[in-house]
Amino acid sequence: MVEAAKAGNDDEIYRRLLLLEERNTQLMEQARRVEGEKRYVQNELDRLQREIRRLRSELERLKAPPLIIGNLRDVLTDGRVVVKSSTGPDFVVNVAENVEGAKLEVGARVALNKQTLAVMGVLPSSLDPIVTGAEVIEKPDATYGDIGGLEKQLLEVREAVEDPLLRPELYRKVGIEPPKGVLLVGPPGTGKTLIAKAVAHNTDATFIRLVGSELVQKYIGEGARLVRELFELAKLKAPSIVFVDELDSVGAKRLDVATSGDREVQRTLMQLLAELDGFNPLGNVKIIGASNRPDILDEALLRPGRFDRIVRIPPPNPEARIDIFKIHTKTMNVENGLDYDDLAIRTDGATGADIHAVCMEAGMFAIRENRDYVTLTDFEKAISKVMGEEEPKQETGEAGPMFA
Repeated sequence: MVEAAKAGNDDEIYRRLLLLEERNTQLMEQARRVEGEKRYVQNELDRLQREIRRLRSELERLKAPPLIIGNLRDVLTDGRVVVKSSTGPDFVVNVAENVEGAKLEVGARVALNKQTLAVMGVLPSSLDPIVTGAEVIEKPDATYGDIGGLEKQLLEVREAVEDPLLRPELYRKVGIEPPKGVLLVGPPGTGKTLIAKAVAHNTDATFIRLVGSELVQKYIGEGARLVRELFELAKLKAPSIVFVDELDSVGAKRLDVATSGDREVQRTLMQLLAELDGFNPLGNVKIIGASNRPDILDEALLRPGRFDRIVRIPPPNPEARIDIFKIHTKTMNVENGLDYDDLAIRTDGATGADIHAVCMEAGMFAIRENRDYVTLTDFEKAISKVMGEEEPKQETGEAGPMFA
């Protein structure tokens, strides 16, 4: 009996040991779960604290007083600077500690404290949207092959604009300065703008196009600022080509008696003269100007050193008109060919733009009659319409309608 009681006690002890081990396992599992929850809560607390710090920083930034934009006029020997704010005269102010190591240059745009006018930061230079929008991103489709009858003029333009950018070593070997720019003058419709498009297509340089009238602004100094920023962008994007179309709108002769608007245009012209041949060299920046009124351009604009070459674009002669007709009709579906000599004779005095309009009108006459080809008669009608001639009357046996 003693042995039976002893065996029963052993079984009870063993059962209790199993229960204790099972309980211990549960407690360890619970401890690991609590430890995981603790790490999650700690990470979430750290994240929330970082978010609080960020929000506090953003709040402090939003509560900071606004800064005034100014221009740096001078840097003094004692570390202070002379600035001109946008709201007042010149001031001598201090520079914030975080800005002292920055490169402070005369003319730089800076941010000023509203109360003390201290320099709080250096701002990047700002270009007017008119100037930044003048950059031609996509190259035009026009090529030199689309220009007929102007081989000599194209050679002069390419020598003045392309060669200095593509082969500068030749100019160094010869020992001469390359031309700064070229001025295209001629009647409207002779191909001045088309030549500029071909130059933009044929070069890898940045092409910047601006119409002269866009440089004429309402307020005093705005036009000169645009000219300055235009050449600043050209130098930043160098090698570059600046094309100023309708140059006579801003480059007219200066008069002794002028209105306030004329004087503002003259200020813009003087800034343009200074940029073309001023103290700072243009470098790899070439200028193309175009005007159909060279007689009213200022003499200072026409002198060598600004526009080194003046290329005259004349109305096309008969041979040139034949070439232009061939260029504009090479993609047209023409019946039985064309007598280009006869078309050139019929369009005496026409410009390249007139010939393009003749070809377009000839195609429109064919479309009007539901044809997919163009005939010589269509070209005759188009010439009469574009050149302002009276169309030949067709003789019929019936009387025409009468109108009261």
